[in-house]
Amino acid sequence: MAACAQVPEIAAQPEEQIAGIPVSQIVEGYGLLEDEGFRLPPIPPRYLQGVNRRMLIAYPGTQRAGTIEIDPNAKFLYWVLPDGMAWRYPIGVGIEGLGLRGETVIQRKAKWPGWTPTANMLRRDPELYEPFRRGVPGGLASPLGARALYLYRGGRDTYYRIHGTNDLESIGNSGSAGCIRLFNHDIIHLYEMVPNSTRVIIRSYNESVRIEGAAMANRGIELAPYIITPEELFNGESGHRADELASVSGRG
Repeated sequence: MAACAQVPEIAAQPEEQIAGIPVSQIVEGYGLLEDEGFRLPPIPPRYLQGVNRRMLIAYPGTQRAGTIEIDPNAKFLYWVLPDGMAWRYPIGVGIEGLGLRGETVIQRKAKWPGWTPTANMLRRDPELYEPFRRGVPGGLASPLGARALYLYRGGRDTYYRIHGTNDLESIGNSGSAGCIRLFNHDIIHLYEMVPNSTRVIIRSYNESVRIEGAAMANRGIELAPYIITPEELFNGESGHRADELASVSGRG
């Protein structure tokens, strides 16, 4: 009888993937992103665990609206909003002794900026930086990522930047040459809100402990510099996902 006939099993269809990540696992706000002619792949969820992702939160600090406050200890950047809220972004920061201090002002902004090592970098780590003395043009291979905010003090360039990065492991840790790194998705999000002349304040360790708590104020680890050749860098631009590209700037 037909009612007793066995219904054939239908094989489950494999889940769609983007850049090797199942669509169901892609974190909201960190998916495939087309920007200015460049394609950014989704950020793998392993880099976005816990607090290591962009969040809109009640602002716990004391700075006025329209200020960027950076906590290099808890590895957060806050964009302070006028309603007691703030966007909080996870960041990568400079190794101890190389980090930004005090107060600066954003005086220039750039989309998909190129990068050239400073004279200081060339003196300090010639093995790392000399192959890139002539610079890296803007694009997927640039260590400054999708956007850069240039920090000035007293009208002079500090050579510190708030910028994107392809070195996803560095976010939530320290190991850059001193600049403030964000996921490319996050620096694009921040860039559109922040005008030139924005004040950038650096939180002290004591302030971080008071506001974030001792455990959070000691978040992350120090990463060793990653040495990469120009051939690896530019082959990576065309042949690898962005999350596999280590920054030429030695986590700079």
